[in-house]
Amino acid sequence: MVLVRVAEAADLAALPEVERRSGACFREVGMDRVALDPPMPVRVLEGFRDRGALWVAVEVAGPVAFLAAERLDGALHVAQVSVDPRCARRRIGAALLAHAGARAVRFGCAALTLTTFRLVPWNAPYYARLGFREVPPGAMSPGLAARHAAEQAAFPHWPRVAMCRAG
Repeated sequence: MVLVRVAEAADLAALPEVERRSGACFREVGMDRVALDPPMPVRVLEGFRDRGALWVAVEVAGPVAFLAAERLDGALHVAQVSVDPRCARRRIGAALLAHAGARAVRFGCAALTLTTFRLVPWNAPYYARLGFREVPPGAMSPGLAARHAAEQAAFPHWPRVAMCRAG
């Protein structure tokens, strides 16, 4: 059984490895550069936790997934969601997103936003199944547009998309 809760200080050291394992799956679709992208440093994760926007999914052995978010232009933006592939296909990512959606309302945010790879099956198509819809470039808020552009520049060979759903 997996429990979703606010991240605690003791969880932080395990989260970069969860992200690294999650990212390794990109090798399966020829995206080695993405797989090699370093995980968030613990000090960055601490910042998300200190702002009350870092949640973990834990089992007896510890964290198996996490979601880091931040306020961006009136929405709660999902900066990172990572699920250890050993725990994939158990709806843990969906549970984290549902938890973040509930918290978005408490933060005074009407929506969740994220940016992701358009063509990777466990990215944009997955989020679409969870109710996220593509935000056309002309409809992006300034912060979301800047985030999207920066991420597209970092990974120019793989199209990125911004998505949104009601919290």
